[in-house]
Amino acid sequence: MDVMYREIAQKLKGAYRVLFITGAGVSADSGLPTYRGVGGLYNDGETEEGLSIEDALSGDCFATRPDITWKYLAQIQRNCRSVQPNAAHFAIADLERSLEVVVLTQNVDGLHLRAGSTNVIEIHGTLSERYCPHCGTVADAEAPEEPPRCVECGEVVRPKIVLFGEALPDEATERLYEVLDQGFDMVFVIGTTAVFPYVVEPVVQALRAGIPTVEINPSRTKLSDHVSYYIPMGAAEAMTAISDLMIVEVP
Repeated sequence: MDVMYREIAQKLKGAYRVLFITGAGVSADSGLPTYRGVGGLYNDGETEEGLSIEDALSGDCFATRPDITWKYLAQIQRNCRSVQPNAAHFAIADLERSLEVVVLTQNVDGLHLRAGSTNVIEIHGTLSERYCPHCGTVADAEAPEEPPRCVECGEVVRPKIVLFGEALPDEATERLYEVLDQGFDMVFVIGTTAVFPYVVEPVVQALRAGIPTVEINPSRTKLSDHVSYYIPMGAAEAMTAISDLMIVEVP
């Protein structure tokens, strides 16, 4: 493993522009549980309402039973507020000192921004912003009422995130394709099951162009057999090892 870390650090030192694609696993070391998988919040199947968590957090459910959707949104938001960025978030942010770094994250926890990353595409949105889908009013993101209501029209507001079954926001997807068109010297995929096209496509694009690719994930995914380097470890441990080698002179 040490040899692999050194090779990755060498390639990073020779890179100019690097893409990091991150999922829930990058925040797991902050103590933020994922929905499913090891330590998942909802591994037991259905929620108390007899719905899967995907159905409870869907656009359809929000339209008909916003109280149910907000019950679980509030739980997730409380978990996000109680944690801090971990070594993986900080290691990625620190790379901006020597590289041009773009972070494409599926996470809505805001931890990459809190760690200091400045070029972050939050493809699923963020829990830190709320708005009224009926009148468009920006809402207080800290209002404790469940479900929170718009001060202008009284309708239920929502966080600026993509619920299950909803399309990705145009602004985020346009920004993603703009940065992909500019190209990268290296691509990292960290802590994601890699089931979405916007995760897979940048990796496939890199592989076809002969660009080094790195996957960091304790569990194998459909990308693991194809990337240049697969590291079966947690994000914080792996990124700390790589970051430490970036600090010292890599021969």
